[in-house]
Amino acid sequence: MQRTSVFNKTVSQRLDKLSSAQIQRVFSNLAAEHDLLLSIIDSVPTGIVIVDKNFRLLFANKGFKRRLPISTRIEEIRDGGKRLYEYIADFEIKSFLRNCHENNLSNVSGEFSVRSGDDTVRFMTISLSPLVSAEKLSGSVILVRDITEKRNQEILLRQMENLSSLTNLAAGVAHEIKNPLGAISIHIQLLQKAVRAARQGDGVLPDEKFVEKYLDVVNEEIDNLNEIVVNFLFAVRPVKANLELANPNALLEKILEFFTPEFEGKKIQVKTEFCENEVRVLLDPKLFREVVVNIAQNSIAAIEEKANSGIVCDEKNSDSKEFCGVFAVRTATKNDKFFILINDDGIGMSQKTLEHIFEPYYTTKASGTGLGMTTVYKIIKEFSGDIRVKSHEGEGTAFIITLPIPQTQTRLLPYNASGGEGKK
Repeated sequence: MQRTSVFNKTVSQRLDKLSSAQIQRVFSNLAAEHDLLLSIIDSVPTGIVIVDKNFRLLFANKGFKRRLPISTRIEEIRDGGKRLYEYIADFEIKSFLRNCHENNLSNVSGEFSVRSGDDTVRFMTISLSPLVSAEKLSGSVILVRDITEKRNQEILLRQMENLSSLTNLAAGVAHEIKNPLGAISIHIQLLQKAVRAARQGDGVLPDEKFVEKYLDVVNEEIDNLNEIVVNFLFAVRPVKANLELANPNALLEKILEFFTPEFEGKKIQVKTEFCENEVRVLLDPKLFREVVVNIAQNSIAAIEEKANSGIVCDEKNSDSKEFCGVFAVRTATKNDKFFILINDDGIGMSQKTLEHIFEPYYTTKASGTGLGMTTVYKIIKEFSGDIRVKSHEGEGTAFIITLPIPQTQTRLLPYNASGGEGKK
């Protein structure tokens, strides 16, 4: 490229001395080089877009057309006179580019999820860098990269890590199956013994109540075995998370709005305090709802148990004596992490329960399967997050969920017109 630039400069200085044939040959070479450069740029999988200082389109390669959802053809965008982001169909991407233009932002990057027509989600990073010509800022270079495969590899890695926990789970299931099998074996042996004694004696079988008694036990234990197997399959099934970038505050608000009447019907006050930062994290909205619902149902049970036990709740947490308990949800951001604190002032948990709360089949409820909190744990791990629990008997329980915020700031060296790259 440097040699071509020198050659072009030399030709321009001697243009008046060249013959028509020489000029034609020079322009043919330039056209061929131009076509080669365009072919190279179009072959790059990364979307490359160049806009002027008013954010109007100057150039876009084929990668851009494939990567971004635009509402019209590239030719119409170039000739339409509007700013590039006005043609972007995705609201989040449009807002990001508009913000970059209106606030003169460069050297920045954002990560976005785009849902296609077949309902699949693809992940993109969009980076802006300054376009400098003759040591003056003349626009921006926008790079659009598809990182879907990278995200899918991360999901696959987490699933493989989850498989390592199946050994302990299988050992627990083997122990659960052993007791029903033992009971079935004993009662079948008793039936066989009774039938054998009848054949050796008068041939009269035991009365129906005797037979039914043992058969009922056998059928009951078979049902128990079936339930254990079904629960085991539920516990080991992989979580199919359709991850996308979503606003967790907005999702929480919608979920709690739906459940507040149920809480208030049980005289439980709902309190919320959401952070002002508008962030987006990688999660599956449906599975996220399942997490909140599981924790909320446990809180309802804990508050009702405390109320029925006669323990008086802390009036400092409640705005009215009409309520028997409080369910509170708060959010915060810190160090590229999004925190969700869900707490109640219910009966609380013992140290033993705390140690086993996320283990399959562990439950303190008479009708519980012991898989609710296991599911919550698996889902949060699918979101690359973490979940912790704090609880004190008679005082309440707090769940702290941590979700990573995708890095949106690309740390690049700013352009220095006097000397190229400079320190930030």
